[in-house]
Amino acid sequence: MDRSVAIPTTATWAMDYVELTKPRITFMVMITSAGGYLLGAHGGASLLGLLHTVVGTGLVAAAASALNQWIERDTDRLMERTRDRPLPAGRMEPGTVLAFGIAVGVFGTSYLALFLNGLTAGLGLGTLLLYVLVYTPMKRVSSLCTIVGAVPGALPPVMGWAAARNDLSTGAWVLFGVLFLWQMPHFLAIAWMYREDYERGGQPMLPVLDPEGMRTGRQMILYSLALLPVSLLPTVIGLTGETYFAGAFALGLAYLAASTYAAFRRTTDAARVLLRVSVVYLPVLIGLLAASKVTP
Repeated sequence: MDRSVAIPTTATWAMDYVELTKPRITFMVMITSAGGYLLGAHGGASLLGLLHTVVGTGLVAAAASALNQWIERDTDRLMERTRDRPLPAGRMEPGTVLAFGIAVGVFGTSYLALFLNGLTAGLGLGTLLLYVLVYTPMKRVSSLCTIVGAVPGALPPVMGWAAARNDLSTGAWVLFGVLFLWQMPHFLAIAWMYREDYERGGQPMLPVLDPEGMRTGRQMILYSLALLPVSLLPTVIGLTGETYFAGAFALGLAYLAASTYAAFRRTTDAARVLLRVSVVYLPVLIGLLAASKVTP
């Protein structure tokens, strides 16, 4: 055993395992997968099916977060916002975290296959591998990692749709588009707020390469503009009613306004406003999707 690893109390030990799962991200994944399931379900949604969807996608997300921290343990040690995580702080050993991440990943994908279907399990495995083996290493070499990382981030509602229907029809890809586009201003706001931290960690995020913020701001606006019409497609293709359309339009305008504000101000406070708007936008949109669903 590494003598540099601190001996934790039971409470600290439990909280460290929770922290490995990045609970806020995992919770958001569970919300979006639930939205995909509720929108995709034929007729009335099965509460048991919804439960299996949320649990299975949550397990996959937790595994991806743990393995991400195992890979980035040295980088996390260099960054102020991550240096107190269990691995860089020395409260856990790398082998323990690796075993935990693999075990939860295997259990999560097996759970999806056993209680839902092979398509959902395959999407879960693909999400996990893309996040851990492509996005995470790419963070050290290219600012394009944000675009790559948005792909596994947009797959949970697709998994929810697949869990309900066992197919990948048009609605699934509309949900993918909404989540993909939503993530970009969200990620860019975080990257701008912590650009100095990312630079210390050797991660060339766009705001690190763009200290004046012109390209970063332009992308915030462009992705928010693209999100607005895409977010209206559930009504256009007949999945939701007018209530969703009106709500999504209002949310889209608010997100665009926050992105424009952050783009022109280019300050940490303005980026924080965009971040806060983004974390309100998504659960409200998912709620509107579920509440305004058109039942065939």
